[in-house]
Amino acid sequence: MSAIDELATELAKLPGIGRKTALRLTYHLLKQPPEQSRRLATALTTLSDRVRTCTRCFNLTEDELCSICRDPRRDAALICAVEEASDIGAIERAGEFRGHYHVLGGRLSPLDGVGPEDLHITPLVDRVAAGGINEVIIATNPSLEGEATALYLQRQLASYPLTVSRIARGLPVGGDLEYADGVTIAQALTARREMR
Repeated sequence: MSAIDELATELAKLPGIGRKTALRLTYHLLKQPPEQSRRLATALTTLSDRVRTCTRCFNLTEDELCSICRDPRRDAALICAVEEASDIGAIERAGEFRGHYHVLGGRLSPLDGVGPEDLHITPLVDRVAAGGINEVIIATNPSLEGEATALYLQRQLASYPLTVSRIARGLPVGGDLEYADGVTIAQALTARREMR
């Protein structure tokens, strides 16, 4: 396999990048000065070497705890459970949520072989069991798998003295938080409802 095909194949593995776009990106990189490609390669290596998950919430960070978990101004009694770390950025852009997060690392999907043991559900329950949490907002995507995950979480947290709420509808079914606009997310957070 040629170097061009090898890079295009790797780029095509990225979300939203098809074979044609991957080839276009590859040819673009070849037109740039070699230093630019080296900087990109260095940035990719640095990313994989330095970024890890927060030991408390599983957000992406370069430190043991992410900046949100370290921020004393955030409401530690309020946790928003999201599917992926990228969902945190979408919620933060709305500017309405001042609590902490918990990244599940995906959603339940039995057809894809993803069960509760494959997600960070036990650490969330452990955080709640340790006390001091008044509410868990479940902000999984409004898809069939996201709803199943929300229901499973609600059942796991039902025996604890706290409110378990679900972000309100307003996000399109089948959509992802990462691509929603800030106003939609802000309205969904404001109009969240308790799960029963």
